[in-house]
Amino acid sequence: MNENSAGAQGPAPSDHSSLSGLPEIVIVAYGSPELLTSTLAPLGGCTVTIVDNSSMPEIAEIAEAAGATYWDPGENLGFGAGVNYALARRQIPGSDVLLLNPDAVIEPSEILLLSEALHAVPRIACVGPGQVDLNGNRAQVTWPYPRPSQYVADAVKLGRLVRSEPRYVIGSVLLLNAAALADIGGFDEEFFLYAEEADWEYRAHEAGWRNVAVDDITILHIGGGTSSDPVRREVFLQAGQQRFLLKHHGSLGWHAARWATVLSSIPRILLFRGDRRGQAKARGSLFLHGPIALESKYRPEPKRQARATEGPP
Repeated sequence: MNENSAGAQGPAPSDHSSLSGLPEIVIVAYGSPELLTSTLAPLGGCTVTIVDNSSMPEIAEIAEAAGATYWDPGENLGFGAGVNYALARRQIPGSDVLLLNPDAVIEPSEILLLSEALHAVPRIACVGPGQVDLNGNRAQVTWPYPRPSQYVADAVKLGRLVRSEPRYVIGSVLLLNAAALADIGGFDEEFFLYAEEADWEYRAHEAGWRNVAVDDITILHIGGGTSSDPVRREVFLQAGQQRFLLKHHGSLGWHAARWATVLSSIPRILLFRGDRRGQAKARGSLFLHGPIALESKYRPEPKRQARATEGPP
């Protein structure tokens, strides 16, 4: 845990009697109080913990009105560390945990169906539902783990020939098995905003667990609802990918992916015009300089001590 949170006292556990069959719900929030209000609307009676990386009084008020436990860690921990912050302060020790983005909406009946899927057979580490946006467009909820071979193949237009299994389920709405959490541990806090779920699920896969998408359950996920800066999102996304490659494929693996991307951007910069040329130039520059190095300009400095409140049960 972050040193700034050491010694902070959490609130007393909520009353879980009304929906005792549901897992604890963890929401890592960052601004956008109106989206969080929509997310919490169907969850009355559920056990909800909110970790507020934005330290906004409005988020605290919304949490209190919804009867959720609210934590302000005093700084922007990022997603993985925010999840760990909540896991260290579980309201229902030993329960499964639903990670829920504050721009997604899920009903308790759908959470119960996810729970059934999670425990339908042994050794399922996590499950996630299908997702649609506000226009009803389906999102891709499973992705291949980042591999150097994929970057190299994409650079020479042979990406479809690379093996796409196994895959991970995106973390925007993800139900984690308590037994897998006990076996694998929490999230790697070196991952700030992206690829932390890929890393956790890869570790679970390596330990003999499965990660499953439940396509017959579909929830609303606005996507990008807490960030309006596409450049910032891309830097954080690629920094997460870089960390994954370095951790699981080593320095050689990362540099193979890096230089394949840089070199493949050169002909695009020379041949394309307009937006496509700008995109190729930006991607090549991002990989040339290294996403983790560029990420530092967007990472916040530590601020205050943690505080906690709890709404009515």
